[in-house]
Amino acid sequence: MTRTDSAVDGIRVAVSTVIFSLRRDADGRLAVVLPLVRRTRDPHEGRWALPGGWLDSTEELETAASRTLAETTGLAPSYLEQLYAFGDIGRSPGRVVSIVYWALLREGAQLPADAENVAWFDASRPPELAFDHRHIVEYALWRLRNKVGYSRIAHGLLPDLFTLSDLREVYEAILERELDPANFRRQVENSGTLIPTERFRTGSHRPARLYRYNHDVELADRGPLPTDTPAPPVLPEEVTI
Repeated sequence: MTRTDSAVDGIRVAVSTVIFSLRRDADGRLAVVLPLVRRTRDPHEGRWALPGGWLDSTEELETAASRTLAETTGLAPSYLEQLYAFGDIGRSPGRVVSIVYWALLREGAQLPADAENVAWFDASRPPELAFDHRHIVEYALWRLRNKVGYSRIAHGLLPDLFTLSDLREVYEAILERELDPANFRRQVENSGTLIPTERFRTGSHRPARLYRYNHDVELADRGPLPTDTPAPPVLPEEVTI
């Protein structure tokens, strides 16, 4: 079995990744974006698709996700987690099961200068996508919006030091709604996930304190799984900050 013909009883296994980052739009508002790859062959030649590739029979799944992402986009995420397995009959010619990961890149990440057929798109308004990739993107966004409410997953999109306004902007970009600044500050300061530093950001406004995340708190609760094992989706009963 080779990397290009990974199959079991006619079922081929691929690995794809939905990778989210942040960009400012023309109005200066922060938005969640993702890189897509233009297909250069049928099926769906010319359409945009998630970066991915075939699973090598000798690879671990997470290794394959990192490899195919690097090969197709040149990007290395700050956070990577298994999302779901998509294998409906008819989702592609032949029977292909896609093990999909979702990943985060810190704001300002750039595609390599030599990256071909790769571009950034608004994650909430992608172009027409190949196969069932639009459904996959929508599911990954839903997962991100749920998870940001009960974990420190936003750290995967932020630099090491940030202000509370920076953090609130990330939450607002993910949730696509404005948050009350005073209420947000109160909740995050009481969450135990942030550590205030003695550094401040200065500029045209009054100095703003810089914070860092408490690294003793995991990015996301992985339950009984070891920390180096991708966690399955866990849905909260309620979303809080």
